[in-house]
Amino acid sequence: MPLRFTLRHLEYLVAVGECGSIALASERVNVSSPSISAAISQLEAEFGLALFVRKHAHGLSLTQGGKQFVEQAKIVLTEAGKLNELANQITGKVRGPLSVGCLLTFAQVVLPQLRRSFSDQFPEVEFHQFEHHQTEIFAGLRAATLDVALTYDLDIPSDLQFIPLVTLPPYAVMHASHDLAHRESVSPKELADYPMVLLDLPLSSEYFLSFFSRIGARPKITERTRDMGVMRSMVANGFGYSIANIRPLTDTAPDGRRLRYVPLTGPVRPMRLGLAVAEGAGMSLTVRSFIDHCRSHITVATTPGLQLKTPGPTRDF
Repeated sequence: MPLRFTLRHLEYLVAVGECGSIALASERVNVSSPSISAAISQLEAEFGLALFVRKHAHGLSLTQGGKQFVEQAKIVLTEAGKLNELANQITGKVRGPLSVGCLLTFAQVVLPQLRRSFSDQFPEVEFHQFEHHQTEIFAGLRAATLDVALTYDLDIPSDLQFIPLVTLPPYAVMHASHDLAHRESVSPKELADYPMVLLDLPLSSEYFLSFFSRIGARPKITERTRDMGVMRSMVANGFGYSIANIRPLTDTAPDGRRLRYVPLTGPVRPMRLGLAVAEGAGMSLTVRSFIDHCRSHITVATTPGLQLKTPGPTRDF
């Protein structure tokens, strides 16, 4: 009796099982909720058992049988992926799916150009991008929902490998009329008494605040935001300074107002922008090709969307 389901059905099953809802699974695999719901119903009809318990207003939870099916589906999808990779190795072609994560703080300026040049060179690659904060990137790499991720060397756990590309020094971001905007450089001690707009993302915020804790100071945080564009516009409108390692090619905020980027000096360490992959995971030809592409396009000489001007001396701690 022929099976009436596809690998795509299994992909949807795993996504719903891990996300706990059809809506979240729809966002993950970029497919409409009705299509995923229909696929799950088809699988349940095909095998004659309930894979999920539907809970009103609380999403879906796997039955005991459903948990076993999800684990087996992961194995089937992994083995099917090996067939695709084997074909790539035999033919020497770079093709197939590629899931790339990118840190929220620089996804909007770095990733689009990088993806465009990679897709132009390898048009048979199905490129899927995901913008996450750092802890979400770690989770995605561990769960194999991400093949590789562009991120910082920020608290990289031992089970992940980091491939450095370029060093990004920290800047104090200010509006043009700020008291310290005319300076060639500024220290955390000099900033501490001014209002601060904190880019409040997991691990990133701890990194920025560490500049002050190292000198026994506390910044005057008056506003917090998780969005880089919002932070830049708030700074440009005089709500306070901020700190960032990303300096876009234009010194204007999203609302068109001017910003001033002043190099931060003192007990501050720069970030390294690079690639994170799961430690020990076999890299496909497609992933290796993307890593090589990043190495050639993200360099000290040029990085998509960024200025890499070297500031004055900083001191690593």
